Amino acid sequence: MNQIKNVCVYSASSTKIAPVYFAVAEELGRLLASQGINLINGAGSIGLMGATSNATLEAGGTVTGVIPRFMVEQNWHHTGLTQLIETETMHERKQLMAELSDGVIALPGGCGTMEELLEIITWKQLGLYLKPIVILNIQGFYDPLLEMLERAIDGNFMRSEHRAIWQVATSAQEAIDLLHTTPWWNKEVRKFAAI
Repeated sequence: MNQIKNVCVYSASSTKIAPVYFAVAEELGRLLASQGINLINGAGSIGLMGATSNATLEAGGTVTGVIPRFMVEQNWHHTGLTQLIETETMHERKQLMAELSDGVIALPGGCGTMEELLEIITWKQLGLYLKPIVILNIQGFYDPLLEMLERAIDGNFMRSEHRAIWQVATSAQEAIDLLHTTPWWNKEVRKFAAI
């Protein structure tokens, strides 16, 4: 069992998505709080990001938000988080979120969320991030991306061993369980990073 104290959650900032996504984000927040796991996210105040933060805080949990200064200047940040860390750039934001985390969960989201997810998958492929990565595939949202990853493996753009980089969950509880049970990646994967 992995010791999970801090979880980085990537998620949408859109307010116009279906209620089912908000329900799972809120459930995830409550579960993190109940297990004493600190939520790390991009410090946004709206969408699934805001919903997860609010649910975590309302359930007595803690939230660390990491956000670039230009977003704070636009007042896009959540003002009630346990800790708010400002960075200079988006790159620093993503790196710090990864460094602080014991694992990653990706809720549904747009380009920003998918870019974060694919970057952390790439880092793990290269042995730069060794911790569990869980794709929370609510209502099949990530099916096309998972199919694309399979297509990349089938076409030898990636190795078959790389399938173990990510895990797929269909509920908030399953996502947290996978964080605890997924073995850490081995730095030796660098030996087969190239095809």
